[in-house]
Amino acid sequence: MSGLQASRLGIGIVGAGKVGPVLGRALAGAGHAIVGISAVSEESRERAEAMLPGVPLLEVQEVVRRAEMVLIAVPGSELPGLVSGLAKLGAWQPGQLVIHTAPEHGTAVFADAPGVIPIALHPGIVFTGTSLDLTRLSGATVAVTAPTVVQPIGQALVVEMGAEPVLVAEADRAAYAAAVNAAGATARAAAANAIEALETLGIAGADRVIGGTMRAALEEELTRHSSDEGLIA
Repeated sequence: MSGLQASRLGIGIVGAGKVGPVLGRALAGAGHAIVGISAVSEESRERAEAMLPGVPLLEVQEVVRRAEMVLIAVPGSELPGLVSGLAKLGAWQPGQLVIHTAPEHGTAVFADAPGVIPIALHPGIVFTGTSLDLTRLSGATVAVTAPTVVQPIGQALVVEMGAEPVLVAEADRAAYAAAVNAAGATARAAAANAIEALETLGIAGADRVIGGTMRAALEEELTRHSSDEGLIA
């Protein structure tokens, strides 16, 4: 499976929240076949049908049974129980690629699924669950955690989705998640507080004022820390 370009995979998606259908759409665009997706709520079923028209809506165990590669896009708090529950049902197949998207977990979460090929991928974007995310995904970074021999597979899948792979060690996964979550929470809180302060003063378009200021400040700081030397004057 070293040449993903030459080997199209049958992919099953567990979870039709904002992440799973988008990544499924990106992988389908790279030529992979989406063999099924699980969706519980009416909203998630509608999202799955909008993003992946014609893909069967299946029970989780059936999705896993049909797939060469399983993409699990559920909250990190639900992931360990889901993995172990499917293991008790004997659902996992030896040699099956199994990927999750929770930032706080590496591949150790698949300890109850012996024989699978584990990969952890976390896209560094905020998902809306719509086709807009495909544009956001293009050129974004995706954290890849996997055993050394499996890393090229994870990196290839990320490239196929149009994103840039960034390797994160298993031992660093929790710290990675903490940093990413803190950045998002801090930015949201700062924006909300500043907008509220301007609105209290009666200033119209407070969101645009703060938005322009924050985008400029963020761009300047990101450029200062940029790993791309071409961006630094």
